[in-house]
Amino acid sequence: MTGLHERHLAVSPEWLALYYRHPLELTHGEGRHVWDADGNCYLDFFGGILTTMTAHALPEVTKAVAEQAGRIIHSSTLYLNRPMVEMAERIATLSGIPDARVFFTTSGTEANDTALLLATAYRRSNQILAMRNSYHGRSFSTVSITGNQAWSPTSLSPLQTLYVHGGVRSRGPYAELSDERFIQACVADLEDLLGHTRRPAALIAEPVQGVGGFTSPPDGLFAAFREVLDRHGVLWISDEVQTGWGRTGDHFWGWQAHAEHGPPDILTFAKGIGNGMSVGGVVARAEVMNCLDANSISTFGGSPITMAASLANLSYLLEHDLQGNARRVGGLLIERLRGVTAASPAVREVRGRGLMIGIELVKPGTDEADPEAAAAVLEAARAGGLLLGKGGGHNTSVLRIAPPLTLTVAEAEEGAAILADALHAAG
Repeated sequence: MTGLHERHLAVSPEWLALYYRHPLELTHGEGRHVWDADGNCYLDFFGGILTTMTAHALPEVTKAVAEQAGRIIHSSTLYLNRPMVEMAERIATLSGIPDARVFFTTSGTEANDTALLLATAYRRSNQILAMRNSYHGRSFSTVSITGNQAWSPTSLSPLQTLYVHGGVRSRGPYAELSDERFIQACVADLEDLLGHTRRPAALIAEPVQGVGGFTSPPDGLFAAFREVLDRHGVLWISDEVQTGWGRTGDHFWGWQAHAEHGPPDILTFAKGIGNGMSVGGVVARAEVMNCLDANSISTFGGSPITMAASLANLSYLLEHDLQGNARRVGGLLIERLRGVTAASPAVREVRGRGLMIGIELVKPGTDEADPEAAAAVLEAARAGGLLLGKGGGHNTSVLRIAPPLTLTVAEAEEGAAILADALHAAG
């Protein structure tokens, strides 16, 4: 155990998890690579939990941060803030939500917390519909709508939460159905649920479940849900903390795979837009955003320095078509991973969209999740020079792959080869 690890354990909560038997201290990064305190270099396939979206030490972002830091770092929302207004204008346009208003926070948790505040105030209801296997943050309200037991430490809540089917395509009671019948069954479940409830405020859903193991429903599910929700006056909140900004390749936002009935009422974002700076936010149509009848501010949300970073990061992403790169390189990577894992009895499924890919591990010959195998592959991949994430609704048995969106074809091939060796070594 290193001295820093011992010091960490002495002052940190027991529930503050660290990856690896011998945890890493990352000291610097460049592009898609990071280095640890011992000088080892790693290909980064997790990006600090999907947060280093474009690249480590992206010159455009670091320059913007340095220049803004030289002017003013902080002011709060009590003063006009040019970078915040400029970023809000761009996000409002990109969101697809008509007459959009944008409120900035410091994290995805806080963004989802704000969305819940807006929805419950607007609908005057504390009842929330959420998806099974979901994850929405670590605050008191967001853990209460998280449908993944491993990440929801208390059942005490200011909200009444009811869980809906549909977030996981390949497990559960509808897994054997065709996509069309799967959607029909999930819609019927939602209709039945609404017939037994009073007045739900909103359905909150991740288009692709992040912590849940990069699972997703068939395209069109949330459009079908929207028809039902609209009849009942229930808002739709799309949690785009992990799916936003083009990571899924085919779409800029995850909700666009379910776009038949237009954008969500509320959209939340965070993680990648700041490329490591602490940025989150909420987009909603004016009627919903303006429903609060009390004052509110944010001390740190939309700070000049985080907005400068976000503006530079977003410009780079759009100018270099990183959504297109996620589609092209992600498509190659997922097919390569399917090829190298095809003969492995421990791999149940390789799934994903763009550069958001999950590999679900099970005990060979069964459908039983194997978190020990996932941990072993994580260790073996690190030894081979590759950093991965893990997650899943069945005891963290899914390897999560979400590299920066500038990933090259050569790096995708390199990572797939290291992962193939890691699966073999861990098996």
